[in-house]
Amino acid sequence: MKVLLLPLLLALTPLAKGQLGLVLPTENTALLEKQPAGYFQFVDRTFEGEKTTPWEGGQFGFVRDPRRIGGAIAYARFHEGLDVKPLRRDAKGEPLDEVRAIAAGQVVYVTASAGLSNYGRYIVVRHDFEGAGPFFSLYAHLREAQVQAGDVVKAGQGIGRMGYTGAGIDQRRAHLHVELNMLLSSDFDAWHQASFSTPNHHGIYNGMNLLGLDLQGLFLATTKNSQLSIPEFVRGGEAAFRVRVPGTAKMEIAGRHPWLLNGKTPRGTSWEVTFTRWGFPMAVEASSSGVAEPMLTWVKDAGMPHYLHTRGLVTGSGTSGKLTAEGLRFMKLLCKME
Repeated sequence: MKVLLLPLLLALTPLAKGQLGLVLPTENTALLEKQPAGYFQFVDRTFEGEKTTPWEGGQFGFVRDPRRIGGAIAYARFHEGLDVKPLRRDAKGEPLDEVRAIAAGQVVYVTASAGLSNYGRYIVVRHDFEGAGPFFSLYAHLREAQVQAGDVVKAGQGIGRMGYTGAGIDQRRAHLHVELNMLLSSDFDAWHQASFSTPNHHGIYNGMNLLGLDLQGLFLATTKNSQLSIPEFVRGGEAAFRVRVPGTAKMEIAGRHPWLLNGKTPRGTSWEVTFTRWGFPMAVEASSSGVAEPMLTWVKDAGMPHYLHTRGLVTGSGTSGKLTAEGLRFMKLLCKME
């Protein structure tokens, strides 16, 4: 009996007893046991005529849409969360795993219908981590939700049941897709109306307004350093490009997350924002150089076209580049520009 209870105890044990108190989102603990193939749900892949089902495609990061660049293989499609495979199924193959809140917080959104998003039925929980500001965990492809907006939840509390609702998922690939996100804009609906002809069914909790940090890396890092904070984790990442935006930008993200300013009083005629490869902001600084519209000021040479490793936000190669139309649109959302 003790052996059977061990995975459950591991899943509910806080990964960090300090600032975050994270727990795993299901009873699957293989991530912490250095068995990634037992944790991540596989993807169906056809590359150069060969069909495979690699578990690596269920990880966070640039892990999908392989293409050959010279003698190397680049993965152009970014996966913003973790796809956690089920441990239990019934006789018909339906997943039975309970989905749990990864930290204490408050439920802020539950989809009205599984058919309104490629996430299927999903839940968003707000977490106010000390010194980090608000972050939002998202749990997608659920068969059912067991909470409603306004509910206060504890770390490890059951909030739903794993399923396979949403686009491109079948029973065979049933899984939980989980993210930990920064909210980009409180005025998302206006940006969405200006950018798309389709309706926004999810208000500010639309997936496009939630930008994921590396939750996989955070889970593993907090097992090594129980006092690790989100600002420390983000600053310890790798910078990929930097963008200068007009000083008239409202920079709502810096208001919600003052740690992005590194404790400095902003004085200047423009803002300069440092980003990870996928566009997660790492730092915001004031600049004395004015610009009329967002402008790329630095990009790291990753040895491949920038478009393939920046989610299509930057084009060019080497140490030169510029923002794409998608990159400009993203900056308008993130920096709250007209």
